[in-house]
Amino acid sequence: MVTTITGTTNKPVSSDRLKNYFSAHNEFDGILYIGYPIIGTVEGAYPIDALWISPKQGLVVFNLIEGKRLGDYQDDQDDSYNKVESRLKGHRELVYKRQLQVSINVITFAPAIVTLPENDDYPVCNENTITNQICDLNWEHPEYYEKLVSVLQSVSMIRKGRKKREVKHSESRGAKLQQLEESVANLDNAQGRAVIETVEGVQRIRGLAGSGKTIVLALKAAYLHAQHPEWKIAVTFNTRSLKGQLKQLINSFYIEQTSMEPDWDNLQIIHAWGSSSKTPGIYYNFCVENGLECLDYSSARNQFGRNMAFSGVCEKAISEIENAAPMYDAILIDEAQDFPVSFLQLCYKILCEPKRLVYAYDELQNLNLQSLPSPEELFGTNNEGNPNVRFNYEPDGTSKQDIILEKCYRNSRPALVSAHALGFGIYREPDAFSDIGLVQMFEQKNLWKEIGYSVIEGELEDGKRVVLARTENSSPKFLESHSPIDDLILFKSFKTKHEQDVWVASEIEKNLRDDELRADDIIVINPDPITTKDAVASIRKILYDKGIQSHVAGVDSSPDVFFDTDNESVAFTGIYRAKGNEAAMVYVINAHDCFQADDINMLNSDNAKIRNRLFTAMTRSKAWVRVVGIGSQMDHLKAEYEKVKEKGFTLDFIYPTEEQRKYLNIVNRDISNAEKENIARRRKSVADLLQDIEEGRIYVDDLGSEQIERLNKILNSRRSE
Repeated sequence: MVTTITGTTNKPVSSDRLKNYFSAHNEFDGILYIGYPIIGTVEGAYPIDALWISPKQGLVVFNLIEGKRLGDYQDDQDDSYNKVESRLKGHRELVYKRQLQVSINVITFAPAIVTLPENDDYPVCNENTITNQICDLNWEHPEYYEKLVSVLQSVSMIRKGRKKREVKHSESRGAKLQQLEESVANLDNAQGRAVIETVEGVQRIRGLAGSGKTIVLALKAAYLHAQHPEWKIAVTFNTRSLKGQLKQLINSFYIEQTSMEPDWDNLQIIHAWGSSSKTPGIYYNFCVENGLECLDYSSARNQFGRNMAFSGVCEKAISEIENAAPMYDAILIDEAQDFPVSFLQLCYKILCEPKRLVYAYDELQNLNLQSLPSPEELFGTNNEGNPNVRFNYEPDGTSKQDIILEKCYRNSRPALVSAHALGFGIYREPDAFSDIGLVQMFEQKNLWKEIGYSVIEGELEDGKRVVLARTENSSPKFLESHSPIDDLILFKSFKTKHEQDVWVASEIEKNLRDDELRADDIIVINPDPITTKDAVASIRKILYDKGIQSHVAGVDSSPDVFFDTDNESVAFTGIYRAKGNEAAMVYVINAHDCFQADDINMLNSDNAKIRNRLFTAMTRSKAWVRVVGIGSQMDHLKAEYEKVKEKGFTLDFIYPTEEQRKYLNIVNRDISNAEKENIARRRKSVADLLQDIEEGRIYVDDLGSEQIERLNKILNSRRSE
């Protein structure tokens, strides 16, 4: 079966007919790209109409003809061949000695032309003749297929370190980190598809911390800019320290695609709020464009309150103008869970038709406990009362508009499961107020499976015991095999803050002196953002006395920069600035603040809020994490971690009943109306089928042996989960 990945194209009719051909011919396999790749040349970007790669047939470039005129199709085929060959030969892994090991074929696909020229050297086909053209193709070196997929996704350098790592000892942390970075350098198929797949409207990308959402969003912006350099595209974010990371990712991918620098006037990496022409933002630009008063944070806080400042100014701006002037052809939003609904609505309002809005988010990293509504609710209704945005789902439940990234490439399985266990309170002692240890739970039970967990014992049903574990597919083994468990994760409790600070400073010194880690491989996170500057002062003083530079991200450095690589300085940060960033070694200090809300009688939503800080902090680590704190609360937190470890890094708990869930913070899975209708329709179909069988209107044998075998296989697999 051929997997089709549809990018943006200016040849929609012939593209659709080529896709329809392959979807109807299951005898072929591989990947069909539409509007991808884009090849950099001395004349500029050269987009390929369509490209099919198959382990059997090799690589086939399809030059698409939209009408009935072939034009200079022979010259076009030569151009396509030469440019693809030149691109592939630049990758040593596809070349043996001087010979490219990939079979390249170029075919002109002209579905509207009935009478085709016959020329074996320059083949032309339509739907009636394409099978003959491609069946005879044969690739002599299919063992290069996986390498070819990686090269075509053009991300070989994206995830690697910021600069070349100098390693002298093969067993040092630096050496292990180098191996890790090389192993995760390429995007997987789901991520590659999310980059290229383009819809003429709203698209969302959901995934865990470390699943690559920020990378996918950045590469998607670069891809759209390469295909449509005339478009005005905005990439926006909440954490200002993400700006440098986004720019580096976009720039690297764009140069790799086109051999040119992006046009930063048309592709803007822009903050959500903004305050002046020197520091613009989406909201600021909206106000200027429409002649509205633009409120800064201080004014907004006074008018709407601290927690409602940004939502207040966005709501005010939207209400003051009915027909806003279109400002962008596409907007991409990272960490959308951190934004108020009104900001996403403002972004939607200022888009040209079709409103291309891409937003990426992870509900579990929401530090404000505000869930996003479904897209139908989020973007309002038209004059007829119908939703402006509706997501469409394929029969298999997938959607080009709703992409879920379930694989985690940052956190090891033990680290991620531990973060989930502590974040949800899986092994927390029950409190007197709610008589339950859990502090939060997903609204939809199935979301556990969607984020990469499997049921290994019990069942996901109210009041029933369930044991959940991550699989190698969702948490690759190499992320944990480089170090012993007790080195991957360490929880440590101290009697005094001074003891904690001395230990952390001493460990950082060892990381830099003995472990071959760089300063930008380390983050020190204080979960409470309000106290961070004072809370980290002691550790920084000790490091200073040892001759080690450090900075508080966004305070001692530019708000747009997180790591100070020029000065070899260790980054200290509060939890909000930590979001979206990652490092090999993460120290979570003063973690006792995340055990329990100050008032034990507070609702579990308050406990969920502070535990989400711990979850977010722990998931910044791509190799090792140290969670340290003070006193009895840290002892309790450490005891919870020991239970996770004792359970083999599984989540073993009684699923809360409906009555118990009233005391919990409920993490919403955003289900669109279309998805709800799809689920309801399928349930009704199954119910109708069962009734027909029971009442004798349909016999089991009527279903066919293949369908019965598939049904038995599904039911048996579900029983074994």
